[in-house]
Amino acid sequence: MAERIVPVISLKDFDKRKEEIISQLLNAAENAGFFTLVDHGISKEEIEAQFAISKAFFDLPAEDKAKTPHNPKTNNGWEYKAQLRASTGIYDQKESLWLQRNSDWPSDGDVPQFRESTSQFMSKCAGISDQVLSCFAIALGFGEDYFRTANDPNQADCLTQLRLIHYPASENAVGTWRAGSHTDIGCLTLLFQRDGEYGLEICPGRESHSSFASGDVFTPLPAETGPIVVNIGDMLMAWSDDRLKSNYHRVRAKEVGKSPSRYSIAYFNQARRDILLQGPLKKYPPMTVGEWFAQSVARNFSQQAAIKV
Repeated sequence: MAERIVPVISLKDFDKRKEEIISQLLNAAENAGFFTLVDHGISKEEIEAQFAISKAFFDLPAEDKAKTPHNPKTNNGWEYKAQLRASTGIYDQKESLWLQRNSDWPSDGDVPQFRESTSQFMSKCAGISDQVLSCFAIALGFGEDYFRTANDPNQADCLTQLRLIHYPASENAVGTWRAGSHTDIGCLTLLFQRDGEYGLEICPGRESHSSFASGDVFTPLPAETGPIVVNIGDMLMAWSDDRLKSNYHRVRAKEVGKSPSRYSIAYFNQARRDILLQGPLKKYPPMTVGEWFAQSVARNFSQQAAIKV
């Protein structure tokens, strides 16, 4: 199977070029499920500053990171090698910090200016997400503000999260997977990477309703500080009546030798709990976003429970 081309899309002069950008985004979402954004309004320096904040947190002793413990009910807080992938049968080799606007945050005493800087970064991610989602709303025949309203992070019932991620350096003792093949269950994911910290790969032709694609050809993506890698999630795929594709992706370590540390930052647009989810063609029965998440978590749990580790 041929490697999938991931389009690069500029958001420069967004209002003047909106019709062109809508066409480019729709083509990317229908055919690749992934695209890379440039000229998006967050500078390389701002991204590097947020990575510095992230690294400062992960450099803390475990007992200090554990002051913001993972809450399985809200999926917020710090976790370490806690995510079991049905595609590999092993735990992802990473630690992460999940954050929402109203969740518990690390103390500024442990990481100075953590909340202020990270909140500002989240707001900028929300602005970019609004632009992209408004384009998809128009393309699908919804009102321009439809997905903006559904994903408004300022509302108390919004499930949108920022995830700071650290893959520790390793000798690959447990295989070559740092994060097993998976799709994202939300609407739209914005992923920030650091120069030269490679490993992200996507699977061509394997949308979320198919198998795990473990034996298929994956396309490696560049690792650069600045461009944002964006992918469609399962929720937006269903919301579009499967027109927009949620594809499998993974993070792969070096097959031999030592893999250095890798840091990434993911902004997950996951919509508001009480919003009704149904596509324009009504391919699937209506349900709330909260019901969608409950079903998705239950499905993932049943898959994981069947794995013999």
